[in-house]
Amino acid sequence: MNRDIDPDLRPGEFGPGRAGDVLILMSFENMLATWLVKQRWFAGKGRTVHDLAVVADTEIVSGDPALRHLIVTVSHGATVDSYQLFVGLRSRLPSVLRHAKIGTAAGMQVYDGLHDAELTRPLLEAIAGEATIGPLRFARVPSAPIETGADSLVLTGEQSNTSLVFGESAILKVFRRPAPGPNPDLEVAAALAELGSPHVAEPYGWIETRMEGASTVLAILSRYLKAASDGWSLAATSVRDLYASASAGTSAADAGGNFAGEARRLGIATAQVHADLADAFGADELPPDAIREMAEQMYRRLDMAVAAVPELARYCDMVGSAYSDLAKLKEPVPAQRVHGDYHLGQVMRTQTGWVVLDFEGEPASPLAQRRARSSPLRDVAGMLRSFDYAARHQLINHPEAVRLAVAASDWVRHNSEAFCVGYAAAGGIDPEANSVLLRALQMDKAVYEVMYEARHRPSWLAIPLESLAEF
Repeated sequence: MNRDIDPDLRPGEFGPGRAGDVLILMSFENMLATWLVKQRWFAGKGRTVHDLAVVADTEIVSGDPALRHLIVTVSHGATVDSYQLFVGLRSRLPSVLRHAKIGTAAGMQVYDGLHDAELTRPLLEAIAGEATIGPLRFARVPSAPIETGADSLVLTGEQSNTSLVFGESAILKVFRRPAPGPNPDLEVAAALAELGSPHVAEPYGWIETRMEGASTVLAILSRYLKAASDGWSLAATSVRDLYASASAGTSAADAGGNFAGEARRLGIATAQVHADLADAFGADELPPDAIREMAEQMYRRLDMAVAAVPELARYCDMVGSAYSDLAKLKEPVPAQRVHGDYHLGQVMRTQTGWVVLDFEGEPASPLAQRRARSSPLRDVAGMLRSFDYAARHQLINHPEAVRLAVAASDWVRHNSEAFCVGYAAAGGIDPEANSVLLRALQMDKAVYEVMYEARHRPSWLAIPLESLAEF
């Protein structure tokens, strides 16, 4: 294991400083590696971990219990990823925290400290007090209403990050894989909040450090949307209602699964967010040569996907034709800052309307690409693909899948049309008038989904493949 440890490490804890500490450190790193690969947010699934090293260690809370902030690097051959961990230490671990246990080191119980409300409350206090602890800086948005006495609860279901809700007022989103440089999620949310957008959960503060010489956001504290429902759950409920009541000749508009009103309101909210993004970050145009380059990139992604998933080959001519039509466009298309990873899981329905979350963009894309201007129809395409997923995923292994397939397609079409109508009515680029671009973007997204499902969720591979069959 690598031994380049940050000088913040104290002798007798995790770092070398007295006889036997090197062995303790090696044992601790091995324990971390064993635990890390089992976490949902670990990005190296399926790859062998060759080396794990603790490169930064900061004590946030001392005593028993104690809380330490670690930055660890994990090597997979030539690839090196960084992760942050909030490690709790107790001499005895209560039963309510046993699910978060990492292991035992130097006679102490080691666990994921984000699950311990006694240890996360100091994080909230540090943000409210704009504290600095070693290399960690805790920042607060002026006048942000932070209730420092609230207990935390870790939300379930996230894959790439971990979020903690404090009472009913604030949520702390912890980035498990921090990246040096501007954080698009904080950057965009702060800009939209400054404009008074009703479609964003305004940030209250954040935690940051420096990595590779650049400021790096580790976590963001934002307003918690209590009594809100995520778009995926609402759409899934609509689809279940539809399938339960579907019968021959019944359309999505007439059955219990009508979601069109919400889809239209979501389209309106999306257009308003895009307008605010253009105000905050400016707008531009993609000239014909840039559009051709976009089409070339789509072709390259298609070639890679076909090589990895041969089942995609039967749709190559159709998809390639859509890309060819895109490359022939002669007029420039508007470009601006966009969400970049837009789907039903990124939006919440509150009592007052739709709110958009997670402006990180596609996590696997480089930072410069996630912050670059693109066609706002890229977000529209992402949401339309999400409607398709909401309908089709419930048909996997469904005993009446064949009979319900028509109802599923009807639901997707009906709600996609409602979304696009709302988007255009609120001033967004008319999807119908830009069908060539939208069609190519949808197919590009479906090709990405084919690759993703083949690698991570093979049982869902049929969803993007079947949708391509219906284009």
